[in-house]
Amino acid sequence: MIEKRDFYINGQWVAPAAAKDLNVIDPSTEEVCAVISLGDQADTDAAVAAAKAAFADWGFSKKEDRLALIEKLLAVYQKRSDDLAEAMSIEMGAPIDLARTSQVGSGTFHIQNFITAFKDFEFDKMLGAHAPNDRLLYEPIGVCALITPWNWPMNQVSLKVVAAMAAGCTMVLKPSEIAPLSSIVWSEIVDEVGFPDGVYNMVNGDGMGVGTQLSTHPDVDMVSFTGSTRAGIAISKAAADTLKRVSLELGGKGANIIFDDADEKAVKRGVMHMMQNTGQSCNAPSRMLVQRGVYDQAVEAAREAAEKVQVGPASKEGRHIGPVVSELQWNKIQDLIQVGIDEGARLIAGGTGRPEGLNKGYFVKPTIFADVNNQMTIAREEIFGPVMAMIPFDTEDDAVEIANDTVYGLTNYVQTQDGTRANRVARHLRSGMVEMNGTSRAAGSPFGGYKQSGNGREGGILGIEDFLEVKAVSGWSND
Repeated sequence: MIEKRDFYINGQWVAPAAAKDLNVIDPSTEEVCAVISLGDQADTDAAVAAAKAAFADWGFSKKEDRLALIEKLLAVYQKRSDDLAEAMSIEMGAPIDLARTSQVGSGTFHIQNFITAFKDFEFDKMLGAHAPNDRLLYEPIGVCALITPWNWPMNQVSLKVVAAMAAGCTMVLKPSEIAPLSSIVWSEIVDEVGFPDGVYNMVNGDGMGVGTQLSTHPDVDMVSFTGSTRAGIAISKAAADTLKRVSLELGGKGANIIFDDADEKAVKRGVMHMMQNTGQSCNAPSRMLVQRGVYDQAVEAAREAAEKVQVGPASKEGRHIGPVVSELQWNKIQDLIQVGIDEGARLIAGGTGRPEGLNKGYFVKPTIFADVNNQMTIAREEIFGPVMAMIPFDTEDDAVEIANDTVYGLTNYVQTQDGTRANRVARHLRSGMVEMNGTSRAAGSPFGGYKQSGNGREGGILGIEDFLEVKAVSGWSND
């Protein structure tokens, strides 16, 4: 078992105000892998007070000083990469090779991109040549509550914490209580770097406890949350009484539109993308829309691809998918697979129950449904597991209409060799991101969605701007 750690408040590790322990479960074995303490109001108040006190200096610190600390943060993060990978593999079931590359690598990627964006960021700008004595000052919003999920722990922690640090904010991090171990390692990294006391604080807790306490706290100026749409709505309501800014990155039900001229690897690529991280990604391409003329061959290609996906424990090296994160998630996914069958979708791969040879652990069969229509439950709800729905369409307009017929709007995908059509479809898709023909978004590209997928943008310049206020000053002296 991983050793229990206390909370990180005001530059030191402190014991919780009241002892309320929670077991952390290894989803590969269903056994307890660690025990953490859950914070209460006193812990939350202490962390917020430390952040508020630190803001008086940190909020007016020099850009170059903050940059130097973030550059050191990157170096220490890379030094602790093996510890981070082990923690994420154990706590949320990421296969160890995936944990070492994609899970840890996402944090490295974001920290590097924030450093690049931060170097050129202007916190003080002239309004325009027509008004030489008017300035726009970009100032940190203040104390920020950062509430992160379990599915991509370091991806989300780095996107929030580093952006807030660069902006000059102080913060309290509440990681997911399901997967808190990597955030404890992250807090050790921040401690080693030597940020001023109170700039960064971490309190473990659940959503109903510390999450709600932070969302309603009068001394918290902003909440940045990543997680379910249901929780995002609750946080928005809780924060409304104090009118604090709420930035949300929520769920998705991405459409992957396969036109009849898509490249020959498009279907397999879509299936493999869906299965990455065991389908536990908000931007997963969970609805594959296929033009009718190539639909039958696409169904066969998807079946073949899914049947080649191997499932195994997170500790096992190699290219396979691991378990889903918890018994709760496993049960939800099993129920939705059964609903798909009951509603008449054609099961072409996978199904209910554990994969053959795995009698323990929260393992799910890589599952593909064909002949789905967009009104079926499996086409409407975010399943958050290795389950994909295939939907036929006739025309470009049909594809766009089906893709947009969802409460979500995070990421959509387009596969066609007709560049004009690809661009046209991208413009009509109601989502914060569109990826075409297997091309991933570039470094610094903002991550976020439309509709019930959220309202903020993370990463790069826009990620830093999310934590800033804009002050207009007239009569500025240029002497």
